[in-house]
Amino acid sequence: MNARLGGGHEIHYASGGHVLEKLRADPSRITHEVPMPVPVEGGSGPSMARSLANVLLPAYGRPPLVRQIADSMRAERRILDSERFDVVVSDGDMGVNVLAKNRGITCLFVTNQFRPELHGARAALYPAREFISRQIAKASRILVADSPPPYTVCARNLNFTKEAAGKADYVGCFAAGDPPPAEKTDLERLIEGADYGYWMRTGDAATSRATWQTYREAFAASGDRRVVSHAGAGQDSVTGRDGRTYDISEALERRVDWVQVDAGFLSASQMRSVVDGCRYAVVNGSHTAMCEILGRGRPVVGIPVYDEHENNIRWAEENGLGALAGTAGEAARAIEAIRHDHGRYEGALGWFQEGFDPGGAAAAARLVEGKG
Repeated sequence: MNARLGGGHEIHYASGGHVLEKLRADPSRITHEVPMPVPVEGGSGPSMARSLANVLLPAYGRPPLVRQIADSMRAERRILDSERFDVVVSDGDMGVNVLAKNRGITCLFVTNQFRPELHGARAALYPAREFISRQIAKASRILVADSPPPYTVCARNLNFTKEAAGKADYVGCFAAGDPPPAEKTDLERLIEGADYGYWMRTGDAATSRATWQTYREAFAASGDRRVVSHAGAGQDSVTGRDGRTYDISEALERRVDWVQVDAGFLSASQMRSVVDGCRYAVVNGSHTAMCEILGRGRPVVGIPVYDEHENNIRWAEENGLGALAGTAGEAARAIEAIRHDHGRYEGALGWFQEGFDPGGAAAAARLVEGKG
């Protein structure tokens, strides 16, 4: 969104951890360190049980969560009081909504969640969900990073109150724009004309590990060709049906009968080629990934890790855009169903594409400029 803002703005960035390190990689940026409170990780992402144990007491090498929140808000308060911003844009940080409101500063909160539907044991988080939604509602405007209804992928994660609905703007998905023309890479040449599925690993380290474990189980139940993106370095390889492993250029040269292509990072043009060429995409339900895939007219098979993921996939399933799979076996059966009756999804995908708005970054930037 920063790239979409016009000139004449002094832009400050505030974050912590690895995000702050990435921001500071550009010395021209004005940055502030804010210790961000984070949940305790479990085997497959943030752990509810461990995080609850950490609320009031030190646990798992962390100070109490309430202390983390207090430290974060103190740091943000110092920044707001010293800089006197015209407008604050927050992506997931609810505390700054309260601080900005108390100081008469316009605060725009970017989100794809408000009161997500909870499933199973996570229903115990209902009080926390209601508390969080009240803090979000203190923002001046809520910018929903999704297409307007009825094309809203994250609809089951919103459930706005009347107050919040009155200040919500559906700005569109923060989707990648069209990549500039580029010469085809060996990866693109290898998969050109092939019949394959696209499997995406997204999320933090624990989420990615949980997703990968389920994917590997599903691979054993399906003989489909697949392109797997790992969002990590050092993964580029091709597995042939002969059981051997090749690098991508070698596989192309030898015309290997491949079953799997593993790619660490896909360039923008490679991503577009992979998505446009696939028959279906397997995702964990991450919102941005869902929008990117459905926006290109490809059905999804979703294997969720969190309730947020499940809600996005359920919405897609209800609208004829894909299928929810709770297990590797269900994923294999869903893929088989898509292959045998791909036409049943085409009408719904065409409907979604007509209403899909990928211009969220530009729209959000316009709103920021209008408030600043």
